[in-house]
Amino acid sequence: MSNDYDYIVVGGGSSGCVVAARLSENPKTRVLLIESGRRDSHPYIHIPATFFKVIEKGRDIVAYVGEKDDGVNGRDSIVLQGHVLGGGSSVNAMLYIRGHANDYNHWAQLGNRGWSYDDVLPVFRDLETNQSLAGAFHGQDGELHVSEPRFKHPLCEAFVKAAQESGLPYNPDFNGKVQEGVGFYQSTTRNGRRWSSAQAFLRKAEGRANLTILTETRVAKVSFEGNRASGVLLEDGRQMTAQAEVILCAGAIETPRLLQLSGIGPAEHLQSHGIGVVSDLPGVGENYQDHLESTVQGETRDPISLYREDKGLKAALHMARYLATRQGLLTSNVVECGGFADLGGMGQPDVQFHVLPFMVGWADRPPIEAHGLAIGPCFLRPKSRGTVRLRSGNSQDRALFDAGSFRDSDDLEVLTRGVLKGIEILEAPSLAKLVKRRHLPEPGLEKDPEGLRAFVRQSAKTVFHPVGTAKMGPDSDRMAVVDDQLRVRGVTGLRVGDNSIMPTLVSGNTNAPAMMIGERCARFITGKDRKTAAA
Repeated sequence: MSNDYDYIVVGGGSSGCVVAARLSENPKTRVLLIESGRRDSHPYIHIPATFFKVIEKGRDIVAYVGEKDDGVNGRDSIVLQGHVLGGGSSVNAMLYIRGHANDYNHWAQLGNRGWSYDDVLPVFRDLETNQSLAGAFHGQDGELHVSEPRFKHPLCEAFVKAAQESGLPYNPDFNGKVQEGVGFYQSTTRNGRRWSSAQAFLRKAEGRANLTILTETRVAKVSFEGNRASGVLLEDGRQMTAQAEVILCAGAIETPRLLQLSGIGPAEHLQSHGIGVVSDLPGVGENYQDHLESTVQGETRDPISLYREDKGLKAALHMARYLATRQGLLTSNVVECGGFADLGGMGQPDVQFHVLPFMVGWADRPPIEAHGLAIGPCFLRPKSRGTVRLRSGNSQDRALFDAGSFRDSDDLEVLTRGVLKGIEILEAPSLAKLVKRRHLPEPGLEKDPEGLRAFVRQSAKTVFHPVGTAKMGPDSDRMAVVDDQLRVRGVTGLRVGDNSIMPTLVSGNTNAPAMMIGERCARFITGKDRKTAAA
């Protein structure tokens, strides 16, 4: 195997698969993709409903444990990330959500030219083949298949009705002209199987002679000749050379860690760990943002939830049906329904709901052993910020990160409003007739504002959408890490092509935006619009 390439892509997740696939379309270009996890070969990855088993067994994920977080009563902030080809797109709930148009318009208002909604919408459309939607907001010619649910759980159908009874409108398309409303999520699936970034983009590319894929391989740092990125040093001591560029797509925790290990970041912090400064960028590792949710949970009168459907004979029957027909429960992405609500009167949604047709654990407590459902409101545009820093100069040490949960009290107020709305939906007629009792929050707590806030602090947990730690910004922003072409400031030959570049978190799930960012990164490098790129 050659150690000399034109491009080296670090991270084979949602964005990295897109970048590697696009760059390798040119047969004269030598591309190396490096992924620290395994290949996406386990069958549980590809059967939609069994992603919970992947997470439960911890085989293709990595759990980043943050510092004790005062905002959540001193608990650890635990952020799960995909550790496998496809990254988060191989282990997530497959929701296809882009965010609100105003998210991207805000990026442009911050000085990021070419990142308005009108700029990014055509890229989303280019990537997409939608099973049922077309027109101005959806594509039909892309590699990423987006499908309607094949299975709808009765509790999810009841939630959608109850949410409408509470005053929220029905919405058949959360990625269309209007985001607000409730309904069933479309998912990144095809013919009853997960359609990850690896499946969509890398499968057809991995047979190319000019693309090398290394799995279970860790990068120690980016190498430099002067201020030009010349390749990467692997933890096993091998030096891989990049004649053109290195592209970091390792995610919002690993990307800033690698930048700092490579001498790019706050000079004082780097020097304290004995690392020579290549580019003094104070914004590296700053601006950490994530979505937090706090669930409302009710026990049902009858045994109608997914409780214990993954055990024994029931599980075997579900698998047999799936293998024979590609129908039934195992085609479900489990988080089938939900929606968006403007609870603060801001003119756009500030809360998203993820609904599970079973009860889940919270804080350090296991799930309640009974049939039920969980309504999970999360706030969409956090004002709180955290940090990602080096624990030491040793590349084998995990990042030291502080999630900064509820550092801004407005986040707590938004999530508390979301919990109150979740209670209202649970008590609406279509769910009230199915629910025997509410377990969380404790009945009556909604009448105690301080008690309810305390519950939110104690129960809030991430929904695994970390972003922002190598943010994009104009020259005038001293905390900007990359420019609007995703080039790292102060050096050449180095870009960041993942969700680290988000100046602010989008209003929704982050998988589809990650692929859009990867696509744009590749276009910046090649100078080609997708329509003119090689077939």
